Amino acid sequence: MVLPYAAYLRVYEPVTAFPEPARTLWTVYADSRRRPRRIHALGVEHREAVLRLTGSPPEVVPERESRDAYVRRLEDMIYVCPWGTRLRSWLAFERFRDEHAAGVAAAFVPPPVSERVRGDFEQWKKGGRSLRPHILTSTWHVPLDWFVPFARGERCLMLGTPGTGYRADDAADEAAGHGSATAAPARTLVYVTSMGEARRRVAAALPVVRENLGDGTDEVYLLSAGRLETLGRWLGEFHPRALVELDYGGLVHLLDDATLRTDESVAEMAVALTGMERGEVELTVAMYKRLLARWRPVRALEAAN
Repeated sequence: MVLPYAAYLRVYEPVTAFPEPARTLWTVYADSRRRPRRIHALGVEHREAVLRLTGSPPEVVPERESRDAYVRRLEDMIYVCPWGTRLRSWLAFERFRDEHAAGVAAAFVPPPVSERVRGDFEQWKKGGRSLRPHILTSTWHVPLDWFVPFARGERCLMLGTPGTGYRADDAADEAAGHGSATAAPARTLVYVTSMGEARRRVAAALPVVRENLGDGTDEVYLLSAGRLETLGRWLGEFHPRALVELDYGGLVHLLDDATLRTDESVAEMAVALTGMERGEVELTVAMYKRLLARWRPVRALEAAN
């Protein structure tokens, strides 16, 4: 099965940050042998979504919220990133409707189904529930602002083809914490950092970007203060001792081994920001061009025949 060509930004909160009964439920879940292991989780998420959307009529949003989550362990603490599939589906469908003409949207989702989904979401929001997902998704590229919260030393690259290079003990990977990747397919590129470091780096970058690049841009490939502000607000809604993970997800299957080995996007972003702050225009432009040269061709594949 080919995974979606998408990258993910995830927040793992300490299990103690969840109110009861969720705290107890997630604690029990973390030790369950029946939960999807990290090695299979993306595939399970994708398979469930495909089954829903290929039905007639398509099930755009699951009837119930997912009871699954990504799990990490660090220093005897369990960290949990709930899938939040129902909320993420609603939010994704809103974006889909906003980005496509009504006639195009209707070709994928019949209008009666679309209106029912919208009505259900409005009713759900009236209950005062949080609209904050623990997982952000980006198809066909990694947004440049997602590189800002991380440092080069927090990178973990695993190469190989499916079926090779796996660790024998899934739990051992999860126990590794933010110093290494969780149990994952042999081919993966992941960064993990603490919430404190992520917030500090975004906060430090914001005034530099605002002064040099401005608050907003329509160019999806470019960095802007507006996007960094949005990212900072999202990070600020979680527990201060949470972990933040950038996962290249299915995008690694669009890049060969040599490209992944030389992918230093996080380091290049850090150098570009340093160059901006010091007024070193040539260095900043050089790093920025390297980032754009890497990610524009990947994003262009979305429209490839």
